[in-house]
Amino acid sequence: MANANVNCWPLLLIGGSSERNQETMGAFQEFPQVEACRLYTKFSARPSSIEAIPFVIEKVRYLRAVRTSIYGRPGACYVDIPADFVNLQVNVNSIKYMECCMSPPVSMAETSAVRMAASVIRNAKQPLLIIGKGAAYAHAEENIKKLVEQYKLPFLPTPMGKGVVPDNHPNCVGAARSRALQFADVIVLFGARLNWILHFGLPPRYQPDVKFIQVDICAEELGNNVKPAVTLLGDISAVSKQLLEELDKTAWEYPPESKWWKTLREKMKSNEAASKELASKKSLPMNYYTVFYHVQEQLPRDCFVVSEGANTMDIGRTVLQNYLPRHRLDAGTFRTMGVGLGFAIAAAMVAKDRSPGQRVICVEGDSAFGFSGMEVETICRYNLPIILLVVNNNGIYQGFDMNTWKETSKFRDPTAVVPPMCLLPNSHYEQIMTAFGGKGYFVETPEELQKSLRQSLADTTKPSLINIMIEPQATRKAQDFHWLTRSNM
Repeated sequence: MANANVNCWPLLLIGGSSERNQETMGAFQEFPQVEACRLYTKFSARPSSIEAIPFVIEKVRYLRAVRTSIYGRPGACYVDIPADFVNLQVNVNSIKYMECCMSPPVSMAETSAVRMAASVIRNAKQPLLIIGKGAAYAHAEENIKKLVEQYKLPFLPTPMGKGVVPDNHPNCVGAARSRALQFADVIVLFGARLNWILHFGLPPRYQPDVKFIQVDICAEELGNNVKPAVTLLGDISAVSKQLLEELDKTAWEYPPESKWWKTLREKMKSNEAASKELASKKSLPMNYYTVFYHVQEQLPRDCFVVSEGANTMDIGRTVLQNYLPRHRLDAGTFRTMGVGLGFAIAAAMVAKDRSPGQRVICVEGDSAFGFSGMEVETICRYNLPIILLVVNNNGIYQGFDMNTWKETSKFRDPTAVVPPMCLLPNSHYEQIMTAFGGKGYFVETPEELQKSLRQSLADTTKPSLINIMIEPQATRKAQDFHWLTRSNM
């Protein structure tokens, strides 16, 4: 619930608790769940009776929970059902069913604020659009893509904002992320928060005098960490349309041959060259970039990409492309490990229902896979043709190779000498998949990776897991900043 709430996802969780007449007696699973859940949800409540459930759904609580989860900024809601409700019987004539709540209302920003925002954008010397997952949830892709293309503006997607405008769009500056953030003088935030993922909007990752234009559905989010130049409160799709209409009133576009565009393109070119050099290395074991380069070559353009891990997720998001909105799920704002396989199962069920044949690719670090690896049984039980890629470096961020492991453990117990971030070398995670009836592959070379992925994509009848061995000490290419730069506040 906390993960959903922080990621702004609508979630309704229906849970159970002890019988009402046993409360305070030490009943089975007795706990103040409604009160506890209030810390992690937008709304938490317990219906007072079975007869009241349909009524409280709409009028008081339960559908208030549905409505609360989708209105405004989406989030989690909890409804507690006492254990004695499960077997109770009531007269069907006493039940009054209520209609579903209306769709969320669409709110728009103040006209004067839109006018001011358009003026700030027109006067920017080094503008940047940041597209967050709020824009994806708002289905704002059409309007934001028009803003990007019509006015020649550079954009940067956040991890789950990828695909709102395709990653391969010429105006995407993801390959120059640090440079774009550090030197932009005007930044428009479309459903993106200035939290740790965007370094709180503070120096040294940003200019001290950078002007932020915040577009958000949540008033409480406006002005967090940095005072914005303009705030646009409203539905992101509606507000982006307002911006389009206001900018259309005066003939203008950002010069595509400006010094700013030249700076960004040069940095993109150098970073892409560095990544390509790493990807082309022939040495074994493979590195992250080699793996993701060969994976990207074969991925269907409409696939769902689910990813979690440390370097696996961070490097993977820079290489694996998203071309469609709402087609990427990762550990999110909470950086929660163990969510990947559950996300993949949910995505596969959606694909099965709405787009049969659409693939789900779940890219896992070996440690992240360990948090929920037994969900492979669920995947096989329902015969969901998910492709799991476990990028295995024998550890969290870095691990030991087999020789180092043996030498380290030779004279002392592993519990005393092996670092806690090192995992057992060369673990055969693919055997978990084969144990439940899916297909498993253990790969150590680019050729083996290409062949196993090609076979997995061709087989839509069962799930598969490709266990990809990489260099245990493999890491990211050189970075301009530490991943979470500390600001001098």
